[in-house]
Formats: sequence, structure tokens, C-alpha cells
Amino acid sequence: MIACQGGGSHSAFGAGVLGRLLGAPELAGHRVTGISGTSGGAICALLAWTALRDGDPSAAAARLDAFWEDNAADGIAAGVLNAGTVAAGVLQNLDALPGVSPYAVPEFAAAAFRELLERHVDFTRIAADPDAAFPLLVMGAVDVLTGDFRAFSSRRERITVDSVAASAAIPNLFRAVTTAGGTYWDGLFSQNPPVRDLLAALPDELWVVQITPSTVDEVPRTLTEIADRRGELSGNLSLYQELAFVETLNALIDDGRLSPGGEIGRTVVRVIELPRSVLPRTLGAASKLDRSPAFLHRLRDAGRGQADRFLAALEFERAWTGGDAAAVRKLAADEATLVSDTPFPPHGRGTRARVHDVVDDVLAAATLDTARIQRVGDDVVWAARRDDHRGVISARFDDRGGLTGLHLGRRR
Repeated sequence: MIACQGGGSHSAFGAGVLGRLLGAPELAGHRVTGISGTSGGAICALLAWTALRDGDPSAAAARLDAFWEDNAADGIAAGVLNAGTVAAGVLQNLDALPGVSPYAVPEFAAAAFRELLERHVDFTRIAADPDAAFPLLVMGAVDVLTGDFRAFSSRRERITVDSVAASAAIPNLFRAVTTAGGTYWDGLFSQNPPVRDLLAALPDELWVVQITPSTVDEVPRTLTEIADRRGELSGNLSLYQELAFVETLNALIDDGRLSPGGEIGRTVVRVIELPRSVLPRTLGAASKLDRSPAFLHRLRDAGRGQADRFLAALEFERAWTGGDAAAVRKLAADEATLVSDTPFPPHGRGTRARVHDVVDDVLAAATLDTARIQRVGDDVVWAARRDDHRGVISARFDDRGGLTGLHLGRRR
């Protein structure tokens, strides 16, 4: 199953990831049984789901690209309006410009958004699916009045344009959406993305497309940096809590203290992260409002690149867990380097060792811990262990999926 975080225009990254993965011949043996999303992630999930429903996963890429190209601020007038919107967002983040309530202006933007959705999705073809004839689709929102999380699920109800609008109703841009017995805001305030409903189906694996960066290289110092980081931490809070629970269940099952069955299962979690380097530093969170064609193209390209890295990591993982040193060597570039330190056999402390020369030694000593989350960022990181000692394995891949660097050691 796949869960897609939302984050305004940054969600175009998820479109690149989904388009590449759902059409990947390398994943022919995998079956996507459900997909969820929030806000822009919900839109990506919906478009990908229509391809899954139609039995043509490879069609997802074209449908996702078509939507984001249509959503781009193309042309002189749209470009000027987009630049003004982003500039206003920057100034509002600095409290240098007062915001305007969406209730104080006509609902032109909301109407245009609905028209955009209906151009790309035939909602009359979507019906409730209690018998699970198709993959599960879930969209997250939050009830403005009660504070309750709301997951619009294709198993329980018909997904409508109102469901999508509710999940994407950013409070400072759109009015709250009243539908299905509640009044809703953007799901970014609740489950971003919805995970619980996917886990209830006991999937073997959960792949999370994470839009909000998890780490930062330096302590934020400017007001913009501080506000951005605070937003990132709060935006990832619910996701981290749910994934930590999954890790705990996995560990209990692996240790024999909990038996899978009923509503409990072991789920491997893999997270595909949007690299911070793709985002413009000067705009901060206001870049989520940027619909310039070049920016949306760059985000989708980054998504495809991370998906390629993810696929290479899956192949590496199969080779490593299978104890196949020859397969690891085949993945590694000729000059791929390796550094290994405690708790694993030491190699490359002074001059980096070549993967081809020492892989047999470290492969026998390091076991990947699939109970823990695997993260695909600039590097791909797995939890690992040697006997009772825990550490990490970090791998770097080039644009062709070749392994260029490997680091084994303690958690950093």
C-alpha cells in the first residue's frame, strides 16, 4: 500500500514518484492493494487509483502529469498572478503583510479547483466499494467543529469531488467544505497522510511518499527558517507517531512476544522523501504556493529520481538479505567505496575500502532489520544489527541505480 503526504505544490513530487513506481517493470511482482493521501497527496492518490481501478497502473504517469501540467500557472497573466501569490505568502510568513480571509473574497479559486478536478477525474464512475473489488482509496480531512479526524474511504462511501475538496481545503485559501455530515478543512491538520485505514487491511508493505522534510542540516536562525522548521515538525507529528507504532508491533512480532493474526500483522515500512535540495531556500513554506511550470517539472523530476533510487535500493536489499555478495558487486560501480565501523567489522577508516574487495566480510556480519523504517533520501538508510548490537547501513546510488558508496556504523 502507498500513503502520500500533501503539501501544496510540493505534492507534485508525489506525482513523479507514483508515476514511476506504478509503471515500473521492476515491480511486476508487487500488487498495490490500497492508496491514501491528504491535500495534494490526496489528488495524486486519486489519479493513481483511477489507473489501478482500470487495471492499467502504467497509465498513472500520464494522468498525473496531465493534471499537474493543467494546474501549472502557464502564460503571462497566470505567471504574474502566481508570482504575486508566492510573494504575498513570503510576506505573510514574515507578518509583513496581513492575510485575507477566504470568506472575505468570492469563491473563484474554489470553483476553478473543482473544475480542474472534474476535467481529470470522472467522478460519476466512482462508487462505494464495500466488497473490495478494487484497491482501497482513502483521503484525509479534519472536522473543523469537532476536531475529529476524517478518512473518506472507498470501502465505506462514494468518493466525490467534495471529498477531494475537503481534503485540500487549506484554511487560509479556501472556505471549509461541508459534505458527508461534517464541515472539513485540509487533512494536513490530521493524518498526513492517512495510514491507519491502510494498516487495517494488513498489508505486507507500506510505502510512504513524504513531502515534508524530516531533517535539517543547521539550526534555524531567521524568522522564516524558524517558522518553516516549526511547521515541518508539526506537519510530520501524526505520521511519526503512527509509523513508530508500526515499528513497535514489528519488533514485538519478530521477538516472539506478539503473534500475528486477526487485526495484527507485520508491515515493512519504506519512506520515500522529498530531498530538501529541490526546494528554494529563500521562499520557505511559501514555495508550496508556487505553481510555476518549471518548479512543478522540477518536483516531478525529483520524484522520478527518488523512485529510481528506491527501486535500486529494493534490488540491493534483496541481494543483501539473500547473502548474495556477487549480486551486491554487480550493483556496485567499479570504484564504489565502503566505510565500516563499530558494531560492524572495521574497514576504510583511513583510505576508503572498495565495496568489491570487502563486501563478503561485512555482508556476513550485518543483518538488515526490516522491522525498522527504511528511508530513501539523499542516501538510502536501513536499520541493521550485528548480534545484539544495532547500527545502520547507508547506501548511495547514482542516477543509473549503481551503488557508489556504502557506510555501516552506529546510528548518526
